[in-house]
Amino acid sequence: MPRKAAQQLVGRRVTTRTSRTIATVVDNSLHAPPTPIPSNLNTPLSSAYPSTYVSEAEGDVDGEIDGAIDGQVDEDVVKAMGALTLSGSAEATGEASAPPKPLSRLARRKQKPFPFLELPAELRVKIYEYFFDDTHYVLDLDPDNYRRIHKKLGFFRTCRIISLEAGYLFYSTHTFRIFPTHPGKHFKTKKPLLARMSSRQRSWITSLEMRLGPGWNKPPRGWVVNPALGLHECTSVRQLTVFVECDPSDGIFNGFRRADDFYEGFSRSLLTDVLTEMPFVDNVTFDAWSSVRKKGAMMRGLINTALSHGKQVRWGPERGWTDEDNEEEIVVPTNDMVATALLNGVGMDVVIVA
Repeated sequence: MPRKAAQQLVGRRVTTRTSRTIATVVDNSLHAPPTPIPSNLNTPLSSAYPSTYVSEAEGDVDGEIDGAIDGQVDEDVVKAMGALTLSGSAEATGEASAPPKPLSRLARRKQKPFPFLELPAELRVKIYEYFFDDTHYVLDLDPDNYRRIHKKLGFFRTCRIISLEAGYLFYSTHTFRIFPTHPGKHFKTKKPLLARMSSRQRSWITSLEMRLGPGWNKPPRGWVVNPALGLHECTSVRQLTVFVECDPSDGIFNGFRRADDFYEGFSRSLLTDVLTEMPFVDNVTFDAWSSVRKKGAMMRGLINTALSHGKQVRWGPERGWTDEDNEEEIVVPTNDMVATALLNGVGMDVVIVA
């Protein structure tokens, strides 16, 4: 075969595999220089002469030509390649593909409510106790009540049964202060805590506390017993605690108190009005700070008032008073007493009060 005919055969890229093999054999046998494939792409300016090596773009053209030479790829290969893709196309599988399902959240199973009311009453009461465990034992008008107590009281609105059970437990296990002592706007209010309660809530209360001492020079006008206070509706109260914070009859208040026996008389009158409104009270518990003396004018007047109403007198844990204790007489030592003790070498147990 002439050389010119062989070169033409190679340039045309015969479509059959046999012709390509013959062309390759002839080309190798003649050791002809490689013929560059004509390309439509422009040669970069940096190249002085056209390259004889196939570029990537020209390789793509060669791939198309080779595909034409080799024939169409087998349909089975196309189907296999289509099966490897994540989205099977209709061309690859030969079937109509279903549209992808939209992503959706897993449906939550509806949980059945816990049958709380089916529990025994004893267990429900225990749960109520744990629920109100972080509230203070003595409740008063306090700006912090909304954070500590008010939100918990919303539990009463669950149903009527829980409102009665939990409400009775809450009001019967806490001590409520008759007159507010927290400094600020609540101290001078004309509507104490008891006056803000309903008749049912007041009927559940079993313990009340009255603090004496705040405002000893000028008691608030709201510290008065009247029907609006609702003491006559506290029919379950059996214990009244009287806590004395200070005794204005002490000598340390000289020059500051309003008049002799002013606050002592006010306290006795207030306790008398409270006990008159609540004849069902069994006992009165007295307690005080360490500076208050049991034999002082303040305490003597309050104790006599409770005994005159036929109430049993008890003592609180803060001061530690008992029925048997007898306070020693307070003696202010003079210079003669100190000199005599030093000369005789006798020790003196003297209590000095400012």
